[in-house]
Amino acid sequence: MSGVSVGAAETALITETARWPALRAPRPGTILACVVLLFAVLAAVWPELLATHDPDVIDPVHALTGPSSGHWLGTDQLGRDAYSRIIHGARPSLEIGVGATGLAVAAGSLLGVVAATAGRVADEVIMRITDVCLAFPGLMLALVMVAVLGPGTGNALLAISASLTPGFVRLARGQALVVREADYVRVAVTFGQSRLSTYRRHLLPNTLPPLLVLATVNVGTAIIAGSSLSFLGLGPKGSTAEWGAMLSEGRDYLGSAWATAVFPGVAITVTVVAVNVVGRGLRQLFDGRSADGH
Repeated sequence: MSGVSVGAAETALITETARWPALRAPRPGTILACVVLLFAVLAAVWPELLATHDPDVIDPVHALTGPSSGHWLGTDQLGRDAYSRIIHGARPSLEIGVGATGLAVAAGSLLGVVAATAGRVADEVIMRITDVCLAFPGLMLALVMVAVLGPGTGNALLAISASLTPGFVRLARGQALVVREADYVRVAVTFGQSRLSTYRRHLLPNTLPPLLVLATVNVGTAIIAGSSLSFLGLGPKGSTAEWGAMLSEGRDYLGSAWATAVFPGVAITVTVVAVNVVGRGLRQLFDGRSADGH
């Protein structure tokens, strides 16, 4: 009987993973932020459903008009409908924000786990490179990379991803160092589980909660960085509707047509605030704490 009991305990330890905290009911602000993000995602995936005009149609006769029944948010300097361009601008903005963050999470979590488990040499090399990257402001690092690679959505995405990756490396390494000392990981290694299987079944899954929180917040950071690059002319090429580029074009007409710059700025602000609120809600759910820390 004792042998059977020990065997069951060993099996439980090998297959156990860290328990994710019980989810708590989201607050109204978090629900509203989720609604805003769902609207942004819908605009990115299916802009034709929400837009009222073709975003690229030029109408010089009605250029720089204010909000009206025909053009809800007015028109830009070429007479293009501002509302429709903001709706279509959600796609490149979210592509950069979500894509750059996704790449950073994948690369950062892998490098972090490797640094924590592959030995001292690998740890020193990965972490010293990470420290050097963290010494530079993220936007400056992205600007340097885009200057080398050239403007464009893809290059902006890669540059922003590279600037976000070091933060995920440090966080994933710290989590992996904690998880690898857990009893179930020690027992798994003792009973001959391969390193790759240990990574897949234990280390990577149990580093996810804090990485998800950081990833959510960094989506907002990536959207701001992408809009900043577009504002400087280093984002999507041509006349592509993108919030940062629209903000850059509209700044010259603030005196005569304030809506051309204000509403793209509002779109960026509202989206980023919604992302941060959702990230804060996720942190509360995983930490089991209220917003005031009690």
